[in-house]
Formats: sequence, C-alpha cells, structure tokens
Amino acid sequence: MALLLNRSDVMKLLPMSKAIDVLEAAFGELAAGTAEMPDRTVMIDAAVGGWIAYMPAYLKSGGALGVKAVTVYKGNPEKFGLPTTIGTILVQDNQTGVVVAAMDGGFLTGVRTGAGSGVATRHLARKDSKIAGVLGTGVMARGQVLALAEAADLDTILVYSRSDGSTRQAFAEEFSAATGVDVRVADSVEGLVRESDIVTLITSAVEPIVEGSWWKPGTHINAIGSHAVGVRELDSATVVKSKIVCDQVQACLNEAGDIQIPIEEGVYSADKIHGSLGDVINGTIAGRENDEEITLFKSVGLAIQDISCASLVYDEAKAQGVGLEFDFGG
Repeated sequence: MALLLNRSDVMKLLPMSKAIDVLEAAFGELAAGTAEMPDRTVMIDAAVGGWIAYMPAYLKSGGALGVKAVTVYKGNPEKFGLPTTIGTILVQDNQTGVVVAAMDGGFLTGVRTGAGSGVATRHLARKDSKIAGVLGTGVMARGQVLALAEAADLDTILVYSRSDGSTRQAFAEEFSAATGVDVRVADSVEGLVRESDIVTLITSAVEPIVEGSWWKPGTHINAIGSHAVGVRELDSATVVKSKIVCDQVQACLNEAGDIQIPIEEGVYSADKIHGSLGDVINGTIAGRENDEEITLFKSVGLAIQDISCASLVYDEAKAQGVGLEFDFGG
C-alpha cells in the first residue's frame, strides 16, 4: 500500500525548523559522495512559457529515494487560476523500488527552497546579523521569510516587490504575526539592499534588479529566484565581488544565468567559485572567514532537497496516521 498526501497533509508534517535540519544533512551527504543525484532533465515550452523538470535523487545513508516532477508556467495564475509552480513527488522504498507515497510537491517546494536558504544563512551569514531583506512577495517568498526567521536572530525583515502596495503590506503583516519578527515593507530595492545584513532574492526577474555598488561589507546574499539559462537577478558586479557558494557547483554552471552570464562576459570564471554548500557544512572548505566579505549562496534547486523532505513527510505521515492509503495494483 502507498500513501496519497495532499497539500494540507504536507503542510501539517513539514515545519521549517525540521526542513532546515534535514537539508543540512542532505547537502552534507551529497558533498560526501553518499548521495546520487543525476542532472535534472529540463524541457522548455516557450510557446506557453513552460519550464518542465524531472528530478531524481537517492540519499543512501537515510534511504531516501524518489523523484519530483515540477513545472513553472508563468501564465498559470492569470490564465487558469493555478499556481505558477506545480510539483508532485513520488517516494520509493529503497529496498524494493516500490512507490510508497505520492504527494503534492508545491508547498514542499516552497519549504525546501526556503530551507536551503536557511542552511546557507546558518553557515555563511554574520552571526550578528539583525536585518534581513527579501526581494519578492510571491508564493515562493513565503518560505524564504520563514527560513530567515528560523536561521538567524533577526530584529527586522524588510520586504519589497513589484506587487501593489496593499499586497506588500498584507504580506508584511501576515509574516510579522507568523514569525514574531518585525516584517516591514521597504521603500525601494536599493533601500532594502543597503540596509540589510542578509538579502534573499526570490523573484521572476530575467534582468538584474540589484547593483554591485549597493551591497555593504559583510552582507550575505541568497540568490534563489533565477534558475535557468539566460536569466538572472544579480548584476555581474555583484557576482565578481562575492564569495560564491553554490547548492552544487556543477548544477549552477549548467543552469544558473546569474553565474553563466558573467562568465560569458569574461568578467568571472568558474574556478573562482568557492565551492558547494555541503563542503562548507562538512568542514572541507571554509565558509565565512571575516565580517567584511560578501558571501553569496547561489541555488538552482536540487533533487536531494525535495526527496529528503519528502522522505521526512512520509515518515511523519506513517507515524501520525495521515494520508489516504491506496494500491497502485488494485
């Protein structure tokens, strides 16, 4: 028998605090070589603005095995009343290959994406960071705010987006209540960047929305929104002046326009990338080395994030009796 878990089930079973801890272990396992994660298969349907990906992973030490199918269709909200990002995850028994759970991956994707930033913030941000900023107030920004509040001892979180003022204000009020941190709307992108100790970018921008001259010394940046060739949120000057830690170096070289474009311009090179987050977690390479350097976590999203979180959700569902049991062969 397998478990069918809908969005509300997953929401009950995957708190941000647990997701950050699970992902910290997963990144470490990937860097240690005890996880298998083929490059994700990506297809682009430009006619409808669709990005389609299939993401398998196997974390051997924890036994988490599965695959996520995820799509990003930018026209979904306006045309069909659907989320931009939609995902479904299959969890398999690592001893038999049998599918033991099928679950909604939309909420999980938001949590695991935020949790990745949370892990990076835990390891790369200055310990005295008090003000964080989030550029973006969409669905995916929700997990980023929760993760920042969990990973750092913050007084204030500033938010800003292209949304109208009432939408930004409602977002700020919701997450002030949810996190206990003072969440406020910034006056501008530049103002947010200049004031913040930690900045997360989680937008759908295809051209840079920040300038390298805006960053103050010691800032930690989570660059999350851009995850495809030819698009970016960061300008080249930001990339050049930062110590870059990737979720996985090869994945970013394959897919991250934020890094690819400066390389193509000739102002940056792949050998300048500091390393992967798991290497920092495992102590193989240093993370932040002083309070002046600008650290940059670049993420395109990895299957180990999805499958480790999905495995946790499945284990919690079994323990708590959550979900609908069904038989694929029935």
